[in-house]
Amino acid sequence: MTPAHSPCVLIIETDDSLANQLSFDLQEAGYEPVLANDAASGLQYYHDRQPALVVLDRMLAGESGLALCKNLRNAGMRSPVLILMARDTVDDRVACLEAGADDYILKPYRPEDFLKLIRLYLKPDVDTTEQLRFGDMVLDLATRRAIYNGRIVDLTMKEFELLKFLMEHPREVLTREQILENVWGYDFMGESNVIEVYIRYLRLKIEDEGQKRLIQTVRGVGYVLRES
Repeated sequence: MTPAHSPCVLIIETDDSLANQLSFDLQEAGYEPVLANDAASGLQYYHDRQPALVVLDRMLAGESGLALCKNLRNAGMRSPVLILMARDTVDDRVACLEAGADDYILKPYRPEDFLKLIRLYLKPDVDTTEQLRFGDMVLDLATRRAIYNGRIVDLTMKEFELLKFLMEHPREVLTREQILENVWGYDFMGESNVIEVYIRYLRLKIEDEGQKRLIQTVRGVGYVLRES
């Protein structure tokens, strides 16, 4: 039986057998699974239940998992999203991250790997009042929100982790390799532009038109958080 007040995990999966296995393993681990078998019902369940985490298949009938992930992010969803996928190439990983996913789960399904990721993203919040500050930017580690010029900025998990890493190293030029290793934990470069995509997301959220740029590009090297 799932304990009261357990984190709700929304599973959007067309394969009934896989969906039921995911649901069973989540329940056994103490989570509250909710199943949806297509994008439309997944969206409805998301708005109705406001899950703590979403697991969705990259291939969904009527709308791909990546398109659904983008739609959820555009609708303001901040919960972590894990993508189920069968291939593990650089292009596949980058496509998931660029769609707004926080991570991915490879098929064939392995319960131990799946639950390890779930625990990582749904670990209890640490009781802390610690804040990082840089100029007019405040990053609250307890609420996982940025406050810029008194304005609250809602961030997704990866946006938060990226900004946190930058604020932990103010005025220090950070290479793309350092950012990938510390924020995503992946050792892939190639033609990936996932960092640029997330830097753009952050800039759109925290840099109003006419304001000074905080996250600056160091061409050919990486990025730095500093005042203009």
